[in-house]
Amino acid sequence: MASFEAKDIRNIILLGHSGSGKTSLIESMLHNAGAIPRMGKVDDGTTVSDYNEDEKEKRHSASSSLLSFLYNSKKINVIDTPGYTDFVGEMIGGLRAADACIVVVNATGGIEIGTERSYRMAMEKGVPCIFFINMLDKEHSDYDKCFEDIKKKFRKHCVAVDVPVGKESALKNVVNIVNRNGLDTLADADKAHAKGLADELAEAVAETDDALLEKYLDKGDLSLEELDKAFRKAVVKGDVTPILCGSALREIGIKELLDMIVNYFPSPIDRPAVEALKPDSSEKVFIVMKPDGPFVGLVFKTLSDPFLGQISIFKVFSGKLQSNTGFYNVNKSTREKIGAIFSLLGKAQTPMDSAQAGDIACVAKLKDTQTGDSITDEKNQVKFDDIQFPEPAISFSLKPKTRADEDKISNAIHKISAEDPTFKVTREAQTKEMIVSGMGDMHIAMMLNRMKMRYGVQVDVGTPKVAYKETIMAKGDAQYRHKKQTGGAGQFAEVWMRIEPLSRGTGFEFVNEVVGGAIPRPFVVSCEKGVKAALGNGPLAGFPVVDVRAIIYDGKTHPVDSKDIAFQTAARHAFKESMLKAKPVLLEPIMDVEIMVPDEFMGDITGSLNSRRGRVMGMEPADGSQVIKAKVPLEEMYKYVNELKSITGGRGTYTMTFSHYEIVPPNMAQTITEKAKQNKKEEEED
Repeated sequence: MASFEAKDIRNIILLGHSGSGKTSLIESMLHNAGAIPRMGKVDDGTTVSDYNEDEKEKRHSASSSLLSFLYNSKKINVIDTPGYTDFVGEMIGGLRAADACIVVVNATGGIEIGTERSYRMAMEKGVPCIFFINMLDKEHSDYDKCFEDIKKKFRKHCVAVDVPVGKESALKNVVNIVNRNGLDTLADADKAHAKGLADELAEAVAETDDALLEKYLDKGDLSLEELDKAFRKAVVKGDVTPILCGSALREIGIKELLDMIVNYFPSPIDRPAVEALKPDSSEKVFIVMKPDGPFVGLVFKTLSDPFLGQISIFKVFSGKLQSNTGFYNVNKSTREKIGAIFSLLGKAQTPMDSAQAGDIACVAKLKDTQTGDSITDEKNQVKFDDIQFPEPAISFSLKPKTRADEDKISNAIHKISAEDPTFKVTREAQTKEMIVSGMGDMHIAMMLNRMKMRYGVQVDVGTPKVAYKETIMAKGDAQYRHKKQTGGAGQFAEVWMRIEPLSRGTGFEFVNEVVGGAIPRPFVVSCEKGVKAALGNGPLAGFPVVDVRAIIYDGKTHPVDSKDIAFQTAARHAFKESMLKAKPVLLEPIMDVEIMVPDEFMGDITGSLNSRRGRVMGMEPADGSQVIKAKVPLEEMYKYVNELKSITGGRGTYTMTFSHYEIVPPNMAQTITEKAKQNKKEEEED
C-alpha cells in the first residue's frame, strides 16, 4: 500500500454496546468501499473483523481488530472494538490512536450501558464523535425515539445529518439534510420534519461561530457552502455531534457514513498536538504531526498470531518509519530492529514501504516492545503518558490439567497477556498458587479458551486462596529442651523464650536478653534462625506469623552436644509453644475499594457492602454518579464484580488496592483453621 499524507488519513474507532452491529457495520463499509467482494456475516463466522476462532465460536468480538482500506482517495484506518464491558481495555488502547469515534446504537435497544460508557470515554479523551443508529430495518426499531434519547442523554448539540425513508422492513434509504438532497422526494409530513431537523442543524452549527451566528440570526439561513465549511470545523472540534442512521446488513446509509468520514471527520493534522515528556525529566514537549519531523510513535495494541508471532500496532505522531530499519523503545531503553511494515485488513496483511506521520501500521516479532511503549528516534527521545488500563476486577486460581500443560503454560500466558493488559497472571508467594485476574467472568473465560484453542493448554479453574496470616494478642512464655542421643554425637539445647505482640504491619523482631553467657553468641544466632523458620508455619493453621517480638532471655548448653541445629530446633519449638499461650489469631487482608455507581443505586450498593463485611468510609459525588469508598475483606471481593453488574445493570465499576490486615472474626477463623488442617492432612496422605 502506498504511503499517504496525514491530511488524507482518517483514524476511526468503532464503539458501542454489544449487539449494536459494529462488526456488521465495518463489514458493510468495506464492501461499499470495494475493499471486499462480498459481505460476511457474524453468525456464519465469515466477517473480516472477527477472524479469531474463539470470536467465530462465540459470535461476538473479544479483541480489537484493525481494518485499513481506501475510499475516495483517502486511507481509512478503523479500529473495531468489542462491546462487552469485560473488554474495556480494548477501547482504552484504541482511543489513544483514534482521531474520531463512531458510536453505534441499536435502533431496537436505544441507549444502552455500552453506548453511554463509550461516548463518555471518548469525551474524556477529547475524541470527536458521531452516532450511527443501526438496525433501522428491524422490527420494533424506532429512529425518532433513539434520536431524542441521544439528544436528551448526551447534549443539545447532537444533530441529525440524515433521516430514514421508510420504517422497519420497509426501510428504503436515507436522505441527507446537510446538502438537502432528496428532501423533495419525501412525503409532506416527512418533508416538514426533515426541514425542521435541517434548521436545527444550521442553528447548532451557527452557534459554534459568533460571526456566523450573527448572520444566521439576521437572515434566518446559511448558504450550503457556509454550512458545509462550518459544519466540518464544528465536527472536528467536537462542538457538534452528528447523528447518522441506516442498516448495516442491508447496506443502507453506509455510503453516507463513508462520505461523512472522508469529508467531515478530522484528519490527524486537525487534531491538537500531543503532550509528552523528555525521558528522566519532567520537561513537557508537544508532538506536532510533522511528516519531516523526528520519528515518534506509540504502540497501542499487541496481537499474538500463531504463525507470525507477536504483532505490534502503532500510530505515528511525527516523522516516518521505514521498513527494515529500527527504532528506540523509550520505555524499555532498548533498540529494536524491524522487518517489513504492513497494514491490516482483519488478519490480511498489505506491505508498506514506510509508515508516515498520522498513519497506523504494524510490525511483527519485536523482542521487547509491548502495548503502551513509546517508540522514537534514539537522538530525539520522548515518552507519552502510560495508557491507563483499569485494574482487574475478578480473580481465579489456575492449575494445569497435565504435566504437558504445565510445560506449555508459561509461554501461552505470556502471549495471551501481551495481547490484553487487563488480563494478568501472578504467582502468590504465600499460597504458591497461580492467580489469573481479569475484568469479569466472560473476560477470563475467553482468555482461557483462547489459550486452549491456540496453544493447546488446558487448566482447572478455582477460587484463589486468601493469603491469611497469624499473630498474637497477648504475651506468651515457654521453655523448651531439645535432647537427642543416638549412640554417637548427641544434640542438646535449652531455650527460654518470651513473645509479645507488635503493632499491626511491624513484622518481626528478635531480641537477645541472655546474660552471663547462658547461651553463647553463636547459638543465639542459631536461635534466631530457628524462630525465623517457624514464622512461615503458624501453629493455628500453618499461615505465616507476623507482628511478633521474640525474646530469648535464658537457656542451657552442653559442652559437647550443643550445636547449631540443636538450638535452631529448640528455638522453633519454644516459639510455637509461646504462640499457643499468647492468644493467637488469624489476620485477613483488607482492601480499599472505590465503587462508582449512578445515584439511584446508592442504597443497594451500601447494603451489598454491609453484607460482605465491608465498612463504608465515605462518599463523593461525580457527575451524576457517586464514588463510594469502603474497606472490605479480600475474601468477599473475588466475585464482587458479578454482584455489582447485577445490581447496577452493568453501569457500576470499582477499583481496589491492598490496605492492611485485620483480625478474622472468631466464627470464620474456626472454619478457616479446620479447612486448612484438612487440606494439610490430604496433602500428607497424597
